[in-house]
Amino acid sequence: MSSYVGVLVSDPWLQSQFTQVELRALKSKFLSTRNESGRVTVGNLPPVLAKLKAFNEMLSELEITGILGESFSDMTEEIDFEAFLRAYLNLQARAQAKLGGSRTPSSFLKATTTTLLHTISESEKASYVAHINSYLGEDPFLKKYLPLDPSDNSLFDLVKDGVLLCKLINVAVPGTIDERAINTKRVLNPWERNENHTLCLNSAKAIGCTVVNIGTQDLVEGRPHLLLGLISQIIKIQLLADLNLKKTPQLVELVDDSKDVEELMGLAPEKILLRWMNFHLKKAGYKKTITNFSSDVKDGEAYAFLLNVLAPEHCSPSTLDAKDPTERANLILEHAERMNCKRYLTPKDIVEGSPNLNLAFVAHIFHHRNGLSTDSKKISFAEMMTDDVQVSREERCFRLWINSLGIATYVNNVFEDVRNGWVLLEVLDKVSPGSVNWKHATKPPIKMPFRKVENCNQVVRIGKELKFSLVNLGGNDIVQGNKKLILAFLWQLMKLNMLQLLKNLRVYSQGKEMTDSDILNWANKKVKSANRNSQMESFKDKNLSNGIFFLELLSSVEPRVVNWNLVTKGESDDEKRLNATYIISVARKLGCSIFLLPEDIMEVNQKMILILTASIMYWSLTQPVEESESTAGEKAATPDASPALSVDAENGDVLASAVSNLTMENGTKDTTSSSLVDGEDSDNTSSAVVENGDTPSKRITPINSNSETGEEKVVR
Repeated sequence: MSSYVGVLVSDPWLQSQFTQVELRALKSKFLSTRNESGRVTVGNLPPVLAKLKAFNEMLSELEITGILGESFSDMTEEIDFEAFLRAYLNLQARAQAKLGGSRTPSSFLKATTTTLLHTISESEKASYVAHINSYLGEDPFLKKYLPLDPSDNSLFDLVKDGVLLCKLINVAVPGTIDERAINTKRVLNPWERNENHTLCLNSAKAIGCTVVNIGTQDLVEGRPHLLLGLISQIIKIQLLADLNLKKTPQLVELVDDSKDVEELMGLAPEKILLRWMNFHLKKAGYKKTITNFSSDVKDGEAYAFLLNVLAPEHCSPSTLDAKDPTERANLILEHAERMNCKRYLTPKDIVEGSPNLNLAFVAHIFHHRNGLSTDSKKISFAEMMTDDVQVSREERCFRLWINSLGIATYVNNVFEDVRNGWVLLEVLDKVSPGSVNWKHATKPPIKMPFRKVENCNQVVRIGKELKFSLVNLGGNDIVQGNKKLILAFLWQLMKLNMLQLLKNLRVYSQGKEMTDSDILNWANKKVKSANRNSQMESFKDKNLSNGIFFLELLSSVEPRVVNWNLVTKGESDDEKRLNATYIISVARKLGCSIFLLPEDIMEVNQKMILILTASIMYWSLTQPVEESESTAGEKAATPDASPALSVDAENGDVLASAVSNLTMENGTKDTTSSSLVDGEDSDNTSSAVVENGDTPSKRITPINSNSETGEEKVVR
């Protein structure tokens, strides 16, 4: 494995846009363009790029030359590999825009925030403004600023203080942010504004948004294309929230047997929405199958059939009789209006096949009238299939952690999506660059079952080289979807990444392996140094349930971040929940990219307690000592204020990216799978996972390991 060193770039966001397979291929193409002097110029690129599969059918060599000319005024200018990658992404975005939509249904979650084209859709902006006006118009703080005018830039001006986006996240997933932690003064100072943006981005990750290329400075400056991309993701998460068997057990009507139910549980919400739409279209006699929310709905016929079967009382024969697509689109939206469905799109959006707005439109129709039966027998069966709360919480936790890493594949269901081994290889390659032998890996779609086993066997081999405890785990167990063993593997992978990140803070660790005890001792010393009385005996200390220790720990690393007027004694369950909710939002506001639920603190889930403590430790140790000492007097605030500066604008994105690799989403309960990793005590895990005297020389550190420069390095 040591011979397969990953291709690394200094910009973490740029690295996140490509798999190692793509980077190696592009590096080879880049080097092949060198001229006689060994240099690569802009003018060398068009002939090579025009032959790439990604562009050869969409962009001619002349078009590529023209696009490059927009970014580079001198075609003889020398270009480095990173500039080449950015040019490639720009061309890729142009090619996709020319094609007229995203390549896959799930890509909408990432597409709007990963394009380098700084153009925005006025239709999308108008729809999102209408959504915000509708759902936040009566908010006590925002109502004096709403309704927004979609024709001007008032949306981008309003988001600059961070309050609107935090409130919008809570509309999408209620309870994500403790609103007591939002700074809502009329005039915010730079620290308070930065805190709101940091809280927003970390909370967006916690609900499943992809924010690997958005930093606090982007929000401060109100950059339209990035803001619309983030708002789009938040609204889509809200609209698709009910598209699962747990929230809508009636969806079981879409399948025939238990095997199909399991398949349905593993589908992305967009694919479930397509299946629901086709289910009704088939009943209505529509002959075609809808596979996307763009080209397949442009003519409006599918919408006409769908609305006629869902709301026959409002149907009109003239809709299908209309020959002009725009006229038909108008009639469709009039039908939807009679159903009291909000208009997320215009007739033009239907005719042009806007994928985001069409998806939002169909999702809203589903939410308002899904047309599914209430067969009690089928619903009981669906509820039985989704009743394993402990496993589902762990699955959600690892799913969102994996997606926060910025890998190419978007994971919708861990147990289904890891079975071909490819996702796990991508995660391993992200955490330990160069650890995967891509020559022996097969990319989906995989038709031959033995190829899946080969991928998973390599996953297990790498795990063993990383000193994971993999008792009874073989590649075939992953292919078969063994939930306990998959969760056990992912926990060890996440924990190794976390400990490696802490290890690489050499000022503190001197490069030594980090253990659970190191984290525990650091936390206790930090609290004691602040003249506080709380102490933590272990990560399963039941006294932690009231939350006081973590509030004192947060206060010790940044005295102004906790408003003690909001802290309860933590004696009753209600008081414990208030404290736990506040802890999570304060930690995110400070700069910790954490993914806990209040229940994890209240129940003292030792895995999540370890993650929370390590996250605070990592953030604290990355802060310049001289700043905290020299500016202590400068950032004085009233006792109920918390204007702590979480990260500076220049290094904020690097820190956020690094911390996202260290934490995980939505706390997990200890299940029987924990014994495969932790034994009786989590302290034993560290010795089994990374605490070895004979660490192999070819072990590779995770990405974003250099806390000072943000550069990704491979250490052998």
